[in-house]
Amino acid sequence: MMLEIDGQPVFIYEGGRPRGSEAPTLVFIHGAQNDHSVWILQSRYLAHHGWRVLAVDLPGHGRSGGRPPASIDEAAQWVIRLLDATGSAKAALCGHSMGSLIALACAARAQGRTMGIALVGCAYPMRVSDALLEAAAHDEARAFEMILGWSNHGLHHPPGHPGPGFSIYHQNRRLMQRQAPGTLINDLRACNDWADGERAAAMVSAPVLFVSGAHDQMTPPRATETVAAVLAATDSRCPSVVRTVLDDCGHNLMAEQPAALLHSLRDWLAALPGAPAAA
Repeated sequence: MMLEIDGQPVFIYEGGRPRGSEAPTLVFIHGAQNDHSVWILQSRYLAHHGWRVLAVDLPGHGRSGGRPPASIDEAAQWVIRLLDATGSAKAALCGHSMGSLIALACAARAQGRTMGIALVGCAYPMRVSDALLEAAAHDEARAFEMILGWSNHGLHHPPGHPGPGFSIYHQNRRLMQRQAPGTLINDLRACNDWADGERAAAMVSAPVLFVSGAHDQMTPPRATETVAAVLAATDSRCPSVVRTVLDDCGHNLMAEQPAALLHSLRDWLAALPGAPAAA
């Protein structure tokens, strides 16, 4: 589906089963240098089990026009405008890596409109190494190889495939190559510079799910502890926090453990107030 936000075209993947705004909405938010396609398995299943799925291409990513949001807060405000543009009174939010920060910031701003937030491959603060920032600014191809080497547990050496004819390593590289030049450094700086995570967490009033990869070198499970502690505090508005760690998995959870991630999301979403019975 294509629509227009802020005068720019926006692409939204609906999981192969478009639904009206009366269905519970689930927004998938991709990470840095990615697009909606990273969520194909999870979004398609949930679209066929009662959810109105909106897997977005953020501005300046994938098929969406405009420039990439310069900050996490700017991206979160854009997601709220997305909810308005799609007639979504309330939504569950699921974000990966950079997208997890966007989901957290969005939930803090739109408390009454958030059913729950799933933070996949999350870290706060989400510090980016100086070496990667330098490469992203001046040699994107080298930055891609650095990310590929750090992102996929057990798949560091090409072709890195779980089965014949399929290569997570090369698939991820091609996905990054599809984005416009300059997108990566923009996204990495937005992650590195965001310093509002604890304040945002203190404002969250919806259930939260963390899903981490046991061998994630970019956002290791321990990197969720700062935000999780704020969410779980006795005076927190957050009604519940669930933390799940997937074995044999790095940062690329959607491709490395697609079924395990889907099952974690499916079961958690099913317990949210207002979730469709079929989910």
